[in-house]
Amino acid sequence: MRIRTDDEIYRVDAVWLGPPKATFPWRARYVAWGVGVPLFLVVLAVERQIGIGFDFFSTAWGLVITIALTRIITSKISHERPLGAVFTMWFRELHAPRERRTPTGGAASASKIRVNRERPRPRARRRGGGRRGVAPPPAPYPPDSPARARRRPPAAVGR
Repeated sequence: MRIRTDDEIYRVDAVWLGPPKATFPWRARYVAWGVGVPLFLVVLAVERQIGIGFDFFSTAWGLVITIALTRIITSKISHERPLGAVFTMWFRELHAPRERRTPTGGAASASKIRVNRERPRPRARRRGGGRRGVAPPPAPYPPDSPARARRRPPAAVGR
């Protein structure tokens, strides 16, 4: 028995060829139209911000730039990697932490070290020993407790 995969479904691109009986001479996927049209508007806006006037040649170059950028973007898009995933990957790549090429810091300096004129003296020890603020450990059993009596070794009987 042979199991067929669903690869044939994804080989067929959703392509808009144009209006009936007047198709375009090129094939463009729906996603290419969805990316290209807003990208064309962005390219035209960038041209205006740079100071390029609105005439035939600036619009033609804007269209050429848009087609090139749309082909680059849609070459990364497929049914397994949708447009949203590509933009998310691009955004995270731009904001990922990078290794610093230049060293941080500078030459070592002793300007931040505090220096006292007097030598530090050892602290006076408390009576009772032990560390400061720490009580000695309690005895395991009070002297007259029955638990202590059970712990005593048996007396030698019959010597």
